[in-house]
Amino acid sequence: GTPALGERLIGEIRKLTDKPIRRVVISHYHADHYYGLQAFKAVGAEIWSHRRGLEALNSDGAQARLAQRRADLFPFVDDKTRLIPADLWLDGDTAFEMGGLHFRITYVGPAHAPDDVVMEVVEDKIMFAGDMLFRGRVPFVGDADTAQWLRALDLLIAARPDALVPGHGPASTNPQADLALTRDYLIYLRESMGKAVADLKSFDEAYASTDWHQWQKLPAFREANRANAYNVFLQMEKGSLR
Repeated sequence: GTPALGERLIGEIRKLTDKPIRRVVISHYHADHYYGLQAFKAVGAEIWSHRRGLEALNSDGAQARLAQRRADLFPFVDDKTRLIPADLWLDGDTAFEMGGLHFRITYVGPAHAPDDVVMEVVEDKIMFAGDMLFRGRVPFVGDADTAQWLRALDLLIAARPDALVPGHGPASTNPQADLALTRDYLIYLRESMGKAVADLKSFDEAYASTDWHQWQKLPAFREANRANAYNVFLQMEKGSLR
């Protein structure tokens, strides 16, 4: 994300309504999800996020990433770009009413990130899933807790929303199928890397001997899959030592 993209989103909202933008709920404090916040603060919005987002916001890594993005994404990220904290740090699940609609925020982390939340618009059965869902592509795993991520996906599947807004990709009108794709990919990673760990293979051996054909045509496979597999391999290796 960037402040300019935040301003662009506000412009899209203004095509639909001139009502004030009162609240922004952050799914998690990763740079691509919160760098646009200062545009929303400028129009008076309050920011809500789970308290564990403070860990990311106050970390050395957050400052290092900002410096890197100021270099790589200039002029869209520059010296005026600020890291915006939440106005309200949530400690768990919560609900609120606004504009005659009811909203439910559910903490599902630590999954993709320590502070993951999802939000449901109850009357419309619309779910904002954050990075629980990378629609139609290979997700970015990073240092995610993939076991908890799978539990979060099961929760979303059981909720049976009519529509779902993912953290990456267009909105889904077939949430069950899209959620299942991400779930099945994570299961495959854990099963294949877990078996390799049990067989005492090195990661290079594990990756080379795994059949990736069902995933390799998905967008972001080349960019993300090997790193995803490596991170899950390390998780499974760590788990085997407990």
